[in-house]
Amino acid sequence: MSWRRDSALSDGSAMNVDLVGGYYDAGDNVKFGFPMAFTTTMLSWSVIEFGGVMKGELQNAREAIRWGTDYLLKATAHPDTIYVQVGDAEKDHACWERPEDMDTPRSVFKVDKNNPGSDVAAETAAALAAASLAFKKTDPAYSKTLVRRAIRVFQFADKYRGSYSNGLKSVVCPFYCSYSGYQDELLWGAAWLHKATKNPMYLNYIQVNGQTLGAADSDNTFGWDNKHVGARILLSKEFLVRKVQSLHDYKGHADNFICSVIPGSSSSRFTPGGLLFKMGDSNMQYVTSTSFILLTYAKYLTKAHVVVNCGGATVTPKRLRVIAKKQVDYLLGENPLKMSYMVGYGPRYPRRIHHRGSSLPSIGVHPGKIQCSAGFSVMNSESPNPNTLVGAVVGGPDLNDRFPDERSDYEQSEPATYINAPLVGSLAYLAHSFGQL
Repeated sequence: MSWRRDSALSDGSAMNVDLVGGYYDAGDNVKFGFPMAFTTTMLSWSVIEFGGVMKGELQNAREAIRWGTDYLLKATAHPDTIYVQVGDAEKDHACWERPEDMDTPRSVFKVDKNNPGSDVAAETAAALAAASLAFKKTDPAYSKTLVRRAIRVFQFADKYRGSYSNGLKSVVCPFYCSYSGYQDELLWGAAWLHKATKNPMYLNYIQVNGQTLGAADSDNTFGWDNKHVGARILLSKEFLVRKVQSLHDYKGHADNFICSVIPGSSSSRFTPGGLLFKMGDSNMQYVTSTSFILLTYAKYLTKAHVVVNCGGATVTPKRLRVIAKKQVDYLLGENPLKMSYMVGYGPRYPRRIHHRGSSLPSIGVHPGKIQCSAGFSVMNSESPNPNTLVGAVVGGPDLNDRFPDERSDYEQSEPATYINAPLVGSLAYLAHSFGQL
């Protein structure tokens, strides 16, 4: 990344804490803890399931996780407190400037006993627990640090219940409002702690609270806000592979999701070109998360020698892999526009992504400061971005496979960490399956 320099080196100072590091979520310069934690969870899950075929990229994947977890450890350093955001989203979005030039307020926002945030806390616990498994063999000391912190953070999430978008509504909404509530994160967090600690207390927690936390709900969208689907798939493995009989129901819950997304299902929508379509704003995040779930569940089904039954029709693990591959192939350019939605990949890809650093000349090329509003002339222009954000996946085409490639169109042209994270696992699997789906 030759065109990026350090930025936000005094983050946290507004509250006398060190919050330097971590990830900006998308094309702006705000650090939102909720999607950052989910990104870290999904990168970790990618390594847990498919790290064995990542070969030379495994080290890079672990470094990407550690960049997230190092920050999450800082954000959870004080007991019963999580620093969940750095930057004022309204003021940040009112500027179009490089992160290196940033002069908008780096306000710090937190959840604690008085202003709980079970959703962001339990997601942070999930991220730390999942990452502890990704580092278990290569860095056991770091792995232990992560799991210990995950236990403490989950305890806070469960004990002081409430959604972070109640107390911080004006700050986190509408950007990363917790629309689905916090029950899904408590189930998901407990599932990861069960997996990471093997402590029977978490299995007991899931058995006692699963239903009230929405285990059987029919919500079938998996992403930064709603984790029910991920929890169902993760817990179905305990039944399918580890034979934990008390989690028998999760196979049915997981199957319900699978049946809802396969082509031909009444509850799934696809574009004419075959792309799964959940919603107009950043749809590709659901394509990458669903593809990952399909490949992961196919792995569990294969190990257990079972299939999915959808209203009398048998769906095999191979079929799930074929569906997932078709989605990833579409993303990489096998679509009506012959457009790769991964920047820098293939002959044709988005050139005007909604991303400040990518769209403005780099510090090396233009050392002088570009002021807050001066950047908007570039934002509104039709010239391609001078800096290629290689590997970034954008929001993607509309319901009719159209993609205008306009910088102002954040719904379709903005990349985001949580679009990429689940794709890491899917690509690792597909790259090394040698056509043996």
